[in-house]
Amino acid sequence: MSVSDVIILTGPPGAGKSTTARALAASYPWSVHLHTDDFWHFIASGAIPPYLPESDSQNQTVMQVIRGAASIYAAGGFLTIIDGIIGPWMLGHFRDTEQTLDPSRVHYVVLRPSRDETLRRAQSRTTPDALVDEKPIVSLWAQFSDLGELEDHVIDTTKQELPETLVAVRSAIADKRFILSAASLN
Repeated sequence: MSVSDVIILTGPPGAGKSTTARALAASYPWSVHLHTDDFWHFIASGAIPPYLPESDSQNQTVMQVIRGAASIYAAGGFLTIIDGIIGPWMLGHFRDTEQTLDPSRVHYVVLRPSRDETLRRAQSRTTPDALVDEKPIVSLWAQFSDLGELEDHVIDTTKQELPETLVAVRSAIADKRFILSAASLN
């Protein structure tokens, strides 16, 4: 089996990452869906909410674990979809330092609805651990609002339903439009 692609599906809360990632994974044979929230929930004691500035050291560790899991699955031939809030500030973890990820096979897809739609979607969640507080949601949206050289990796999901988003993501992956450049990984 050959090494497969890794798709980092990211964006602010409410962008549709998890819903899209589940559907995307189900649409490919030999796929894995790594929901990054699960990795933070594995911390049994002493966890710091990942959106707080003092959580940086914890977040760096968790991203190393996620990158390791993605590398192993991809090396095993599984299309690996990483779903979570992974901003450009975390992309250094996906450098090919261990020669296990082929940089030409790492896609970075940012789902980004408008600020108001992000807030509406995030605050309408009903799961017990859902982030619904306006301040961190708006702050996270702002961090994805101007991505500089990575702005062309954005899909505006403001008016999209799942089928439209899924088509847009699959098309971008097939066309290799959202492959990360070496500069993006530094």
